[in-house]
Amino acid sequence: MARKSFTIATLAIVLSVLGFGPGIPREAGAAECAASETIDGSTAEMARKKMEQAGFQQIRDLTKGCDNFWHGKATKDGVAVNIVLSPQGQVKTEGD
Repeated sequence: MARKSFTIATLAIVLSVLGFGPGIPREAGAAECAASETIDGSTAEMARKKMEQAGFQQIRDLTKGCDNFWHGKATKDGVAVNIVLSPQGQVKTEGD
């Protein structure tokens, strides 16, 4: 019987697909958005840097919507908050 071996990378991919992996930033896909919505070229790394510049730390769970807003979780002044980055570059806590 042939023995199959899995690498750590393979295991990480499988677990990630199943929802058990590390938080990988998700961007809206063309299939998820309406034909009238245009997805800009901003990346999770660009969003993270802008959020850090605004004083947020431990930024995680970044997701990008069809409206080009980046949403995530972070801490500021020791308090856990939900944050959003607008396409115009404004960083705010959700609900502001």
